[in-house]
Amino acid sequence: MRLVKLLANLGYGTRKEVQIAIRNGWVTDRAGQRLKADSKTAHEDILFDDEPLDPPQGMILLLNKPVGYTCSTKDQGRLVYDLLPDRFRYRKPVLSTVGRLDRETTGALLFTDDGTLLHKIISPKAGVPKVYEAELDRPLQGNEAELFASGTMMLESEDKPLKPAELEVLTPQKVRLTLHEGRYHQVRRMFAATGNHVNTLSRIRIGHLGLDGVEEGKWRLLDATDVDKVFGTV
Repeated sequence: MRLVKLLANLGYGTRKEVQIAIRNGWVTDRAGQRLKADSKTAHEDILFDDEPLDPPQGMILLLNKPVGYTCSTKDQGRLVYDLLPDRFRYRKPVLSTVGRLDRETTGALLFTDDGTLLHKIISPKAGVPKVYEAELDRPLQGNEAELFASGTMMLESEDKPLKPAELEVLTPQKVRLTLHEGRYHQVRRMFAATGNHVNTLSRIRIGHLGLDGVEEGKWRLLDATDVDKVFGTV
């Protein structure tokens, strides 16, 4: 791929802006030599403004989402993309969230520009578990774990029962819940069906991948081992 197209696809600017950057000497190799539009240099050896390029297509990252951010590129207000480098918005293929967290839910959120990987993670066939911690408005009644694990629980306006989910009671008003599917506002609706209300909700793990070392509002690139953790193969 020509250097101009490569940099434009990675979001470093329009083709015209990238051409200007190349002419200005902002694109070099690791030895500090200026590159030209027709230079043939390995991706890992290219620097833009003295920094290594972002990964090529197939990039996947983990964000620790704070409260108040929407999983969208177009909605009004604060967006999860505001927490990432601006150029990530303009990558081609597009960098998409892997599923969504609502505005008031915090925690683990994946992004990728690999459509095949995205669909593999969210596919019901994959059954990638998602683990949440919730603070409830009222103490548990005591029958929630059995109900959630039954495989017969129905949510309002739906005609298919939920898959069994595992509930771990941490305190009378704090729980950890493992889901094996991803329905709209599922955790909140499950507790609403029991007459309770979720005050705070955080996704702490996707598969076996947790948020270790990723502070709220921060992100990190994932490697092959991390992806294996998502699918529980590590």
